Amino acid sequence: MTTGKKGFLQSLWDFFCSLKLAISLLISLAITSIIGTIIPQGNIPPEYLQTISETKLRVYQTLGFFDMYHSWWYILLLYLFTVNLIACSIKRLPRVWKIISEPTLIMDENFERSLANTHEFKMQGDAKGIAEKLKAALRGQASQPVLTERDGVLYLFAQKNPYCRLGVYVTHLSIIFIFVGALIGSFFGYKAFVQIPEGVAADTVYTRTEKPVPLGFAVRCEKFTVSYYNTGAPREFKSVLTILENGKPVPGYVNIPVIVNDPLSYKGITFYQSSYGQAEEGALHHLSVQSRSGGPAVKIMGRTGERISLPGGGYLVVVEATQNVTQFMPQYSGPAAKVEVTLPGKQPETFIVFRDHPEVEQQRGGSQLIAYEGGDVKLYTGLQVAKDPGVWIVWLGCALMVAGIGMAFFMSHDRYWVRIDGGRVVLGGSASKNPAAFQGKFEALVGRIKQL
Repeated sequence: MTTGKKGFLQSLWDFFCSLKLAISLLISLAITSIIGTIIPQGNIPPEYLQTISETKLRVYQTLGFFDMYHSWWYILLLYLFTVNLIACSIKRLPRVWKIISEPTLIMDENFERSLANTHEFKMQGDAKGIAEKLKAALRGQASQPVLTERDGVLYLFAQKNPYCRLGVYVTHLSIIFIFVGALIGSFFGYKAFVQIPEGVAADTVYTRTEKPVPLGFAVRCEKFTVSYYNTGAPREFKSVLTILENGKPVPGYVNIPVIVNDPLSYKGITFYQSSYGQAEEGALHHLSVQSRSGGPAVKIMGRTGERISLPGGGYLVVVEATQNVTQFMPQYSGPAAKVEVTLPGKQPETFIVFRDHPEVEQQRGGSQLIAYEGGDVKLYTGLQVAKDPGVWIVWLGCALMVAGIGMAFFMSHDRYWVRIDGGRVVLGGSASKNPAAFQGKFEALVGRIKQL
């Protein structure tokens, strides 16, 4: 009974230590990352949903493909890969650590035969004098040599970069840090969005599922500005934000400009400039109405969505408006509004009126000429809001990864042994990687010793 249990645990341990498991998990993570790149994540555009069948939609929803990086099976892959890295490190680290902490100090004849680089030569003088000369030569090549004496024979050992053997384990640790930081950010952080009109403060943001998230403070949009290219495309849009605590501005966080790629961070929450638009609520529009038969133009005004009485009867409703129609209709410029006009005894008519293009209204026909003069319109800023408490763990993991890769690929553990038996000297050496380069260093050391 005990033997069977031990066998199962040993098999389970070997499974998690398996290199095949590591490769399989890496391939699985790569494939799922590709899926997450191809299939839209979060709020799915209606245009995309129209391109897939109902069956495919249900499959995608069941498997969590629309929020793949938060799905249980993707997180399970990360857990398994983390356990695999830990198990592999625990299994192999003790042997590597022993090589570092308890190096072989004596090169006897049996050990000499296991080395790829050896050289034997004669030197004049007594053994201790020869040892001192060789110590100086080895110090220039590696670390301070260790002298050992056994049975009248002197042995020297020196090494360089012994801890670079830990590079692969530092890299393993970095991946674990990155995964742990990502999981902390996934469980305890969020990504949300908020729209704030000019002069208004908000203390709640909303996730992609419309879940409200209290900030614990308020952020106010003092001003929003947008500049355009000659083509009408937006060149730069900027929010000026102020952080409020208990209704009062926080020193150092007053009138902070926020543009794309230059966010504002406060208490671990970062605000990114994402979008903007016209805050229709409360906008007051100015129009003029003139009879086609002549007479003075009559000024009228009203807010978006409300009925505005027309001279002679009927009413007008401003459906939507813009202060720069070029971004929507490149052939026109200036303010414009989409209006719905209802005259007595007639069906409602919807059309666009301009300030700078009266010819369009002339061509429309009808009993009245309507022009849009502009509006007292406020803009809103669209901010993407992110909280990621695991980001510093991820950055630490990235730094460890750079260090680990540098140790693993650009450094070598070089070891040198010397046996001095009278005037007979045997030099041996080995390296943990790049044996061709080490052979050149070994031969250069032999050349220097012969000149002593």
